[in-house]
Amino acid sequence: MKKFWGGLLILCMFLALAGCGSGQSNESTEQSQGESKQVQLGIIQIVEHPALDAARQGFLDTLAKNGYEEGNNIVVDYQNAQGDQPTLQSIAGKFVQDKKDLVLAIATPSAMAMAQETKDIPILITAVTDPVEAKLVNSLDKPETNVTGTTDMNPVDKQLELVKDLVPDAKNVGIIYNSSEINSQVQVNIAREVAPELGLALQEATVTASNEVMQAAQSLVGKVDAIYLPTDNMVISSLPAVLQVAEENKIPVIAGESNSVEEGALATVGIDYYKLGEQTGEIALRVLQGEKPQDMAVESQKDKNIVINLKAAERMGVTVSEDFKAKASRVIE
Repeated sequence: MKKFWGGLLILCMFLALAGCGSGQSNESTEQSQGESKQVQLGIIQIVEHPALDAARQGFLDTLAKNGYEEGNNIVVDYQNAQGDQPTLQSIAGKFVQDKKDLVLAIATPSAMAMAQETKDIPILITAVTDPVEAKLVNSLDKPETNVTGTTDMNPVDKQLELVKDLVPDAKNVGIIYNSSEINSQVQVNIAREVAPELGLALQEATVTASNEVMQAAQSLVGKVDAIYLPTDNMVISSLPAVLQVAEENKIPVIAGESNSVEEGALATVGIDYYKLGEQTGEIALRVLQGEKPQDMAVESQKDKNIVINLKAAERMGVTVSEDFKAKASRVIE
């Protein structure tokens, strides 16, 4: 009998220990699963060009600096529509189907496509000129939708003033844009108001496809003293074509953003798209920590800097004064 009770006691102790071990194992497994949860990030971009690419890189670098490592605790699914609207919509639909935790939508067409597909997944926007006009948010201060981020609304008035600063005798300025891009329409409307105040007549050339950009630039030859390029995704993706025509005919090109000046345009008063991406990344960190997009204001970049490309000036037949160089934040030699 003593042997029986002794054996039973040993069996009970064994089962108790096994139970504790099992509980610790389950707890450890659950903790491990919680720690290994990967953020599923989708990035949707309408087309590749330096400004949009810089914004994307600034965003990703900010996440990386704050502990989000690709392949470790975040999976990045980057998709580029190469300027094709049906492809853009397909990408947006696939992101919803894949149940992304967060989506970065770069440029207005991307943001609109994504917003049409979901009202639930948080959408971070960047390089979007007018989120209200695009019906992405109710207001910049309080979006009241699943969308927030940054706007790249550029100072069109200050940029057109550069025409008079660099080409004092200019009377006519050409503007090339895609009439189906809301962001471009907003900028053109501003240009229509501002140009007459500066003594400039606006000559418009519209495009519907990237292969029309060179022809549009050629149509302005002999009619304009300078060309202004807004932050139009289709036109900027074909910037080399515009620059070729401009240089051959000694027509100065004023750009809507600094990356285009780095690529060969003459000058701009604009924002830094890499920094804009970083700013959007900071907003994304807040969303990942639990804040709701509908309550987070859409931000803009306050610093607007003059950038001048002296090599471009030489190719376009423009003499840049020492006074202008002195007030530029960046001079590309």
